[in-house]
Amino acid sequence: MSNARGGLDFRVLYPCDLLLPSGLTSPLSLSLSPPPPKKAPHQYGRDGTNWGPRLYSGSARRWWQGRGMSTRSRSVQGSVGGGGSTAGGSAVPLAVLLRREVVSERTAAERPELQHGLFSQAKKGEDFVFLKPDCERLPGFPSSSFSAFGLFDGHNGNGAAIYTKENLLNNILGAVPADLNREDWLAALPRAMVAAFVKTDKDFQTVARSSGTTVTFVIIDGLVVTVASVGDSRCVLEAEGSIYQLSSDHRFDASKEEVDRVTEAGGDVGRLNVVGGAEIGPLRCWPGGLCLSRTIGDQDVGEFIVPVPLVKQVKLSTAGGRLIISSDGVWDALTAEQALNCSRGLSPEAAAEQIVKDAVHSKGLRDDTTCIVVDLVPEKGNPAMSAPKKQPGMGVFKNMFRKKTSSDSSSHADREYMDPDIVEEIFEDECALLSRRLDSEYPVRNMFKLFICAICQVELKPNQGISVHEDSSQPGNLRRWDGPFLCQSCQEKKEAMEGKRRSRDSSSRNSGSSE
Repeated sequence: MSNARGGLDFRVLYPCDLLLPSGLTSPLSLSLSPPPPKKAPHQYGRDGTNWGPRLYSGSARRWWQGRGMSTRSRSVQGSVGGGGSTAGGSAVPLAVLLRREVVSERTAAERPELQHGLFSQAKKGEDFVFLKPDCERLPGFPSSSFSAFGLFDGHNGNGAAIYTKENLLNNILGAVPADLNREDWLAALPRAMVAAFVKTDKDFQTVARSSGTTVTFVIIDGLVVTVASVGDSRCVLEAEGSIYQLSSDHRFDASKEEVDRVTEAGGDVGRLNVVGGAEIGPLRCWPGGLCLSRTIGDQDVGEFIVPVPLVKQVKLSTAGGRLIISSDGVWDALTAEQALNCSRGLSPEAAAEQIVKDAVHSKGLRDDTTCIVVDLVPEKGNPAMSAPKKQPGMGVFKNMFRKKTSSDSSSHADREYMDPDIVEEIFEDECALLSRRLDSEYPVRNMFKLFICAICQVELKPNQGISVHEDSSQPGNLRRWDGPFLCQSCQEKKEAMEGKRRSRDSSSRNSGSSE
């Protein structure tokens, strides 16, 4: 609250309202006039209820409330040392200090050691990888660090794979507001990955039209793993003695829903016709003969081959786990169980090599065969990262939050709300509709700027944006007032992907195959 006379304002947080962490001795926060240029964002409940200024992250709020304490603050006006304004900056508000300390302590406890290995045998030279274990969202701030790993299996040339490798991560970071804390960054990441995949595909149209690529892209922040994928490269996780599929095969043979979606959008899906009318081989989209329903690139096949990824976000237990990211050269020869069994007990480098060699030995080198292995290893000497007792056979995700039962003892109030020895599913969505994937519930929606194109991130004037919900084929269902918004070119891209703006005429099936 600003002082109209230019004096110093201060806010008192009473001891009965919160417990100060170690290292903070004063409950008093001072700020100088003029008031800070940026107003604290408001936090909203899932039903849209305004909770007021967001003083704490969601986990921090639950942390305080779990101890029977309130996050309310009481403001009083007053002046200290006279009424004049003092130059030289202002003190950091206490709420910010509290949030930083709580978040940094939790983040430090959730930082496993990462070890990774790579091995590949080339047939066509169209597999490319992205390995960047040391990234920072905010340069110079180690607390914003994360790791990124990507696998790009190109077809019909390597242009799309190389372009995606060079641009995808920058497009992801460009779609996330830079000033988010870690919790909000993780919440915003699924939508940002969708926007980045579509932007990368749209931008690649200006470079080439005939090349395409699968993408499996993994971002690891502490114990939280977020995977976005199109095509038939896969990412599997082994943790707590169980195997979890973090990607999906976007092959027409694997999904009737994808066949129906492409057919409704104007595509022709069927098997290869040979002399005599017989049909052979896998289901493919014609023209072009692509057997994948989602990729980046492949503009010569049709816009209904969409770049909208499956996104899964999970939180590992403190025991860590092993990720295997491989192209279809591995998965056409080995099951997930076989890949994990043949590499168990080996270092990531040796494991990746063993998986590739077993796959090639089984089927021969018919295609580029690439494997990335990433181990999340509990830090030695960190009791928060010590391995819990295994629960073999647990192969299903737990909900992100669980209700505390009456049998939970009050002496366990300091425990997290989540069990420490399970793999938790935070987010999963595979819908191909951008109107659903770019829309967000509160509080996530409040993290993104309104008058920015949700895909390409260009600034929009209030009268320029087109609602992602607008449907030109059904004028009666327009929602022009409801964001997020798209620029004109991204709206055209969206309509082409949904078959409402035909990008080219379908032609007859031919014997050419892109994948």
